[in-house]
Amino acid sequence: MNIHALRLFYYVAETGSVTKAAARLNISQPAVTSQIKKFEKELGLTLFNPSGRGISLTSFGTELAKQAGNLFTYEEQMDEFVEDYRQGRKGKLRIAATYLPANFLVPGWAARFKAGHPEIEIEITTTNSQQAFGQLKRHEADVAFYGGGAKEKPEDVEWLELFEDELWFVVAPSHPYAGRTVSLTEMMREPFIMREEGSSTRERLVSLCTTYGLKPPEVALQFSGLGEAIRSVIAGYGANFISSLAVREFVEWKQLSRVHVEGIQLSNHIAVCTRKNESLPAALQQFIEICRQ
Repeated sequence: MNIHALRLFYYVAETGSVTKAAARLNISQPAVTSQIKKFEKELGLTLFNPSGRGISLTSFGTELAKQAGNLFTYEEQMDEFVEDYRQGRKGKLRIAATYLPANFLVPGWAARFKAGHPEIEIEITTTNSQQAFGQLKRHEADVAFYGGGAKEKPEDVEWLELFEDELWFVVAPSHPYAGRTVSLTEMMREPFIMREEGSSTRERLVSLCTTYGLKPPEVALQFSGLGEAIRSVIAGYGANFISSLAVREFVEWKQLSRVHVEGIQLSNHIAVCTRKNESLPAALQQFIEICRQ
């Protein structure tokens, strides 16, 4: 079916006038009349009854106009749908985030974004760094938020660093090392409570020991989440090597104490990562702008 001719017919039927339809479409009246006649010939059916003045639709013409109206209304809805996606008003953001940004940064950013983009669906997956980058590469996530060492930066991602965050050694206030300065060798003799293998902070600790020729500490308790590891240290057992973002409030409330280790000052890089050489949807660009602010 000739959709252009169908549109001409629909406007004539809707306005009740060839003249009005021609003005609306910005073409000449004879051109409209000629194309509708060709359309009737193509269909093999009559659209208009003979009429001295105005127009009169046949029963088929009436039904076709109704169907055409549904089609063009849906077309307008599709245009609006596409434009909403183009402008970042609708859509879905799939976010993969390592534990640090997922627990302490992304929730606030997502809340601010949703306040201005209520029709954007946000799906956040909390995982370790290896899995976060894997989801990004496999197109299972649109963006990955990372907290860890810059050496872990994959070659095939765009890396936008937001800020740096210190890494602290912490223990319970009752621990002998609480508030003290000790050597790295002394610190590594303590049992540690850490997240699972593959977490960036645990790998940073192992790398630190390798650099100084020390055996990594015993991981006496292993958890899949930050909160569980922190609460175990607060309860009085072992030590943790962790982001200051995660424990700063606990230190201020005197539920945890820092241990200063001689000559050791490390930090996490908080970064937003996307696939290289790929244009970003408007909604994702707007989300990242909120994070940068």
